Amino acid sequence: MKAISIQSPGGPEVMKLVDLPTPQPKAGEALVKLAAIGVNFIDVYFRSGLYKAPQLPLTIGSEGAGTVEAVAESVTGLAPGDRVAYAMVLGSYAEYAVVPAAKLVKVPEHISLRDAAALMLQGMTAHYLSESTFPLQRGHVALVHAGAGGVGLLLTQLAKAKGATVITTVSTDEKAALSKSAGADHVIKYTEVEFAPEVRRITGGVGADVVYDSVGKTTFDGSLASLRPRGYLVVFGSSSGPVPAFDLQILGAKGSLFLTRPSLAYYTQTPDEIAWRTGDLFAALRDGSLKLRIEHEYPLAAASRAHSELEARATTGKLVLLP
Repeated sequence: MKAISIQSPGGPEVMKLVDLPTPQPKAGEALVKLAAIGVNFIDVYFRSGLYKAPQLPLTIGSEGAGTVEAVAESVTGLAPGDRVAYAMVLGSYAEYAVVPAAKLVKVPEHISLRDAAALMLQGMTAHYLSESTFPLQRGHVALVHAGAGGVGLLLTQLAKAKGATVITTVSTDEKAALSKSAGADHVIKYTEVEFAPEVRRITGGVGADVVYDSVGKTTFDGSLASLRPRGYLVVFGSSSGPVPAFDLQILGAKGSLFLTRPSLAYYTQTPDEIAWRTGDLFAALRDGSLKLRIEHEYPLAAASRAHSELEARATTGKLVLLP
């Protein structure tokens, strides 16, 4: 099979298209012939070395959708030909992947495999952020950084469905329009104004109940400054780099703030939890209350270009690879 392999951590150029043996499923696994592969910032973290790879050489990628090719004898409830999708399993930048059966969900007939691949990781992230990490309710004010990104667009829609007021940050007029189209009540162009004082202005000096921050290093201080007393800062990504060490006393001085650094892996620990999150997302996609925006498609061989454009913030919405 064709696959993207990295021999050592580095920039996008370390990803090479190679021929590898097609893997075979072991106990509890299924072999999936991939039709579409999601591209996410977690892939950049593994490629660059920010996240330690389990072993090298490595095929990165944590999200995909396709059809079951074969199952191990111990697997029940799945059969060859089933349309499935998954997230948080390394090795998706390839034509085939072996995936634990417990991580696979069946894709409803009304949803394409391309859409399923694009929805799994970012969709479940938006779901756990708004349903579990800080359960949004009517009347809450949420600040969402990278409002025109894949998670940002989905999170904005889920937050609005819960009755929250959503403030987003973006860098360009084009991204501002996309964020507005997803339902954002207020869009701040951080290239023109500092976002924290603007959040204070919008909220009448009170601040936001929660900040969902996927950017990390460059937004961290401003995110803390955007919160109301006892507000929540949810740092779920580090697209600008990891947040440096800081004095915990700052949280007290700024209003007894809460800080968490969640991970999707700990919000999808059981098949039932995965089924709940994906079930909600598939239903919302079907009834039209959730719009999925796939902005960029690349052949598998162009994975390095996808990473370059993602890191340069030259993309909006979701990026997918098509093997």
